[in-house]
Amino acid sequence: MIAFHTDLDNTLIYSYKHDIGPQKRNVELYQGREISYITEETYHLLQLVKNEMLIVPTTTRTLEQYQRIDLGIGPFPYALVCNGGVLLVNGVPDEAWYQDSLHLVSDSREEMNLAMELLEREPRRKFELRYIEKLFIFTKCNAPETVVNDLKTSLDTKYVDVFSNGEKVYVVPQTLNKGTAVDRLREKLKPEFVIAAGDSTFDIPMLSTADRGLVPSGFTQKYEIPKTSGARKKIDEMTSKKIFSDALLEKVLKIKTESVAAGIIHTG
Repeated sequence: MIAFHTDLDNTLIYSYKHDIGPQKRNVELYQGREISYITEETYHLLQLVKNEMLIVPTTTRTLEQYQRIDLGIGPFPYALVCNGGVLLVNGVPDEAWYQDSLHLVSDSREEMNLAMELLEREPRRKFELRYIEKLFIFTKCNAPETVVNDLKTSLDTKYVDVFSNGEKVYVVPQTLNKGTAVDRLREKLKPEFVIAAGDSTFDIPMLSTADRGLVPSGFTQKYEIPKTSGARKKIDEMTSKKIFSDALLEKVLKIKTESVAAGIIHTG
């Protein structure tokens, strides 16, 4: 069995702000508005991929945000949300997995509480402060990069990391990442081969632990992944002029064919 761990936003799906051409279909409604889309080609390819391997959506989205998405190809047996802290089995949170996640992040609790205090009184914050499932912190700020730098100065980055993505600011335990989640699920399901796809800093850990990683053009330079690193050697950048989601799904199918031919994985 192949497990295909894929990020969602800007990997498979795109917000209404992103021009992906006219051939698209809505996959997310929020307060009655269409806010996310996939290309028709991605929709077609997803159906082919789902027939060939286990697709595991692996996202930093909360459970509520994830449940708004309907890719139109039926339910997924497994999904990882909250940056891997919550495992959904046939759409239902796995309580044992969640309790293990809380245990994994327990050493960072003091720093996370400090981050909450700092962000509570942060004058550049312009959105509510959310402590998602007691796993990680999320908010939105003006001048997010300077907020991140200030937080990194005040917090012990041995225990937590701080990211920005646009105006969004995250404080995340070092032990809560998609790579750890992929390894945990690999131990549970025992796939022969793991492919991962993503587009942001949150995806680097799972790209590094997967057998193959798929990213947009320019990713390794943007995130300064050394050419000599073990992770870099497993990562393929999609240089096609196609939309990233289309190119990566074509590549996933090609990897399956090549891996079977090479005897790396077995069919049936």
